[in-house]
Amino acid sequence: MRILAALFLFFSMSLMSACGKDAVPSGGNTAPTNLQVLASVEAGNTGNVSFTATATNATSFEFDFGNGVFQTVSSGSVTYKYPSTGTYVVNVIAKNGTATTAKSINVTVTVTQSLVWSDEFNGNGAPDPANWGYDIGTGSNGWGNVEQQYYTNRPDNVVQQGGVLKIIAKREAYLGSPWTSARILTKNKVNMKYGKVEVSAKFPAGVGTWPAIWMLGSNIDQVSWPACGEIDIAEHLGRDLNKIYGTLHYPGNFGSSANGNTSTIAGATTAFHKYTLEWNATTIKMGVDGVIFHTVANSPSIPFNQNFFFILNLAIGGNFGGPTVDPALTTATFEVDYIRVYN
Repeated sequence: MRILAALFLFFSMSLMSACGKDAVPSGGNTAPTNLQVLASVEAGNTGNVSFTATATNATSFEFDFGNGVFQTVSSGSVTYKYPSTGTYVVNVIAKNGTATTAKSINVTVTVTQSLVWSDEFNGNGAPDPANWGYDIGTGSNGWGNVEQQYYTNRPDNVVQQGGVLKIIAKREAYLGSPWTSARILTKNKVNMKYGKVEVSAKFPAGVGTWPAIWMLGSNIDQVSWPACGEIDIAEHLGRDLNKIYGTLHYPGNFGSSANGNTSTIAGATTAFHKYTLEWNATTIKMGVDGVIFHTVANSPSIPFNQNFFFILNLAIGGNFGGPTVDPALTTATFEVDYIRVYN
């Protein structure tokens, strides 16, 4: 019996050893060699770049396109469309099991953007109803900040005139409020997801004025604020002349804890300036007159990968505008020459 038991143990150990050897793939950790990476930039400034990677012993290739976007392919061939002009450091990792080999190349891309929507405000009278609707009322509607104005759709408060949109705040008693103004929006009319926004605008002077060029997630009625996300392309306070605010609001970063920055320019209330948003799946940038002053990394974890609509308004006082309004101020005008959206 002892001999049979010993023989059984011997054969069992031999079988286990053989099975163990078969479980290890042959050559599974051989590092790829001779990694070569080629890039072909498509003509016409489309942003498309075709990449081809080859390597001995490689079973897959991971591409880091140099802007926070990654893609893994088995063939080594992939085409990626860059959303904006720039020089990108592209890193490619050839893989074979746990063994890897990497190589980097520089790719310069020029992207020509196309105008997909605009309002030049060249009409006369009310803003184009195909583009704009109105928020009517006061902060008690659920979207106020203890502001002093009553928003109307009257021509006294919002009008196209001389190729410019004018949002006019007036000191007047109106339905229980000491001021009137206007707040227009493209909700359910014009939406955008990704691209470049450029707005030419001149802000009003006067302590207590608070004009804004901003956006809200089109799903606000379903998920409410701040879950819908808010993009403040540009805001200006009459109590702090020439300081431009660019801000994102979203869960965990909203109100006084919002994700924002400022830029100080000359003549925000005396001349038109270009306020911009550059927005894609990986980056959100805000700028003025061609200078970026705030950049935020975009990702699926924040609500900036969906449709948004535009809002233009002029508030008086409020939590951000300030509780004090210049007692000598009787009227203020926020002027917008155009709003343009590029893909």
